[in-house]
Amino acid sequence: MGPRGIRRIAFCLLVLSAAPTLYAYRLVYKEQLYELYHRHLANYPERIAENIVWIEQALEADFANPLNALAVIETPREWEWYRYLFQMHLNLTMVDLYLQWTARYTKHDARFFNAPWQRQNIASLDQAEELLQFARYYWEQAKAWSERAARFTFLHVERIQYWEDQHFRIRTGQLDYAEIIGIHAERITAVRADFAAMDAGTY
Repeated sequence: MGPRGIRRIAFCLLVLSAAPTLYAYRLVYKEQLYELYHRHLANYPERIAENIVWIEQALEADFANPLNALAVIETPREWEWYRYLFQMHLNLTMVDLYLQWTARYTKHDARFFNAPWQRQNIASLDQAEELLQFARYYWEQAKAWSERAARFTFLHVERIQYWEDQHFRIRTGQLDYAEIIGIHAERITAVRADFAAMDAGTY
């Protein structure tokens, strides 16, 4: 089952679990959907998928009125800065989530005693590689939004310092998910090759 199938199942489960409250409160804006994102102590696939659903919807949703923003917005310039950084941050959050999901399907090495499950391990690594493609896409999106925000200088908005820090780190090259994704991809390729080389004499 590919990522679309997994995400479709996750979305259905999420809708079913939220059914009792759907009629009481309608989620419309990015800010509302973003606040449903939550970190877990353990990153189980279903929890990661749940967060992905919320952030995906947040990416597509409209911004709330500046009065209801997650920061104090006083000027049109600050409002534009806020919107660009918010979109950048949401895309970076998606990168993090997909990397977490990738880790659930990745093995660091191919041990001889895993040979009886050779096909299953190769399929798992294939799944991890597909998930990495999503992480790569959202990283490119995050960079694009950071690039849009780059024309603003000497601008600071209270309460979104973390987003501003992410933007600064992207612009200076301190934050480079392309390198991290590349390391994951190389490991997946190497470990899959080791599994593919296993035969009846391996175990």
